[in-house]
Amino acid sequence: MSPSSNQATLPLAGKRILIFVGDAYEDLEIQYPKYRLREAGATVVLAGEKTGVTHLGKHGYPQITEASFHDLSADDFEGVIDAGGWMPDKLRRSDQVKKLVADFEKQQKMIASICHGAWIDISAGVVRGYKYTSTPGIMDDLINAGVSEWIDAPVVVDRNKISSRRPDDLPDFCRAMIEYLQTN
Repeated sequence: MSPSSNQATLPLAGKRILIFVGDAYEDLEIQYPKYRLREAGATVVLAGEKTGVTHLGKHGYPQITEASFHDLSADDFEGVIDAGGWMPDKLRRSDQVKKLVADFEKQQKMIASICHGAWIDISAGVVRGYKYTSTPGIMDDLINAGVSEWIDAPVVVDRNKISSRRPDDLPDFCRAMIEYLQTN
């Protein structure tokens, strides 16, 4: 089978997904979705403050940014993933990160968050009226930001929002993203 005919059978061929990265991210919450979505045919772009910077996860795994989020537009992607760790607490302070996530919301594109990643969604002002899950540690933050319901479940899908609690939920999280992206 030629590479081009193999690509046509991949469920996410032609889809582009943005993943934010910065220091102290939860290693598995970037690694697992990055490779799972690439395996399904998506182009995954890791973006941080600057291009070509190596960021270390909480457990020491390195990720190199492929783009600066300052140079990106939601128009060029079908979805964004906000991974957890302590990284989202810093990234949610960036006006450009908040603008990008708000633009994904305006376009009703996928916004997927896991663990503490929903902090970015909260700061971008895109959680009001949606059902969410997260690490229990930020449940109150989501409720205070206006989610319609916080649910303790491996994955919650509400319209264009996909959320999960922790690394053990990654299989459900990735399945839900792939299903969503195949139909949207």
